[in-house]
Amino acid sequence: MNQATLHQLKVFEAAARHGSFTRAAEELFLTQPTVSMQIKQLTKSVGLPLFEQVGKRLYLTEAGRELFATCRQIFETIAQFEMKVADLKGLKQGQLRLAVITTAKYFIPRLLGPFCQLYPGIDIALQVTNHEGILERMTNNMDDLYIMSQVPDHLDVSYEQFLENPLVVLAPTNHPLVGEKNISIQRLGEEPFIMREPGSGTRRSIQKLFDEHGIEVKVKLELGSNEAIKQAIAGGLGISVLSRHTLIPDTGDLVILDVENFPIKRSWYMVHPSGKQLSIVARTYFEYLLDASRKLADRQFNYHEKVTVG
Repeated sequence: MNQATLHQLKVFEAAARHGSFTRAAEELFLTQPTVSMQIKQLTKSVGLPLFEQVGKRLYLTEAGRELFATCRQIFETIAQFEMKVADLKGLKQGQLRLAVITTAKYFIPRLLGPFCQLYPGIDIALQVTNHEGILERMTNNMDDLYIMSQVPDHLDVSYEQFLENPLVVLAPTNHPLVGEKNISIQRLGEEPFIMREPGSGTRRSIQKLFDEHGIEVKVKLELGSNEAIKQAIAGGLGISVLSRHTLIPDTGDLVILDVENFPIKRSWYMVHPSGKQLSIVARTYFEYLLDASRKLADRQFNYHEKVTVG
């Protein structure tokens, strides 16, 4: 390994992550022959095969898997060093890798804007996915911080609650239940219902409440997008339960119904694997988000006071 270079390790890491020399070449702006040559030289330095090809697919050998894990540690250490040096110089620069659950896209980008203005030297890679996608990314340690509405109980993680995330019953403005007070939760079983897709954290929370009260709703539509659900509600296709954050910024076609046992109380959490050393950039955003979310909560409280509640 004395002959291995950092460049070769970067090429190998990209090829291992993608399982493809072609995609690694595209990511690194190299030609495929250059990638193949760098891997060949690194393989010679290691003294063992790093990949094996089965059909058209590439797979890591045991030595390749060990080297891939080592590369991740090396690059993380280098990133830590670069950010510590930047911090010693009085600068905040580097990259923040942030993965957020789908519903968080309604407020996280608005919190990222002021953060980027405060720290223009920080580049942000934002991934938006569902609950299962977040768990997969966390298992593979692909990001610095994860914004979730449910803390995984089967992974060893550290987390911090930073904002409430209530789930409310939404209906179109002309729905017969609009204006009624303390609607029985059993009444929801008589309405056509629009649900998020299986695997959604929102759906699991709703289903848990319905199961506790022995309610079976008539699921008319399953949709994987909050925006699609809002449009379906506005179009009179049924009612649904979504995070109140999805009402920002407009609520013109939707009404929050006053249903017993609602809102379902949930929270937003910042999560990262236990033992993971947060970079200076990640810690800076962590502290920023705690402060910014308190201000956002105050604004949302004032905003939702104006929303028509059935």
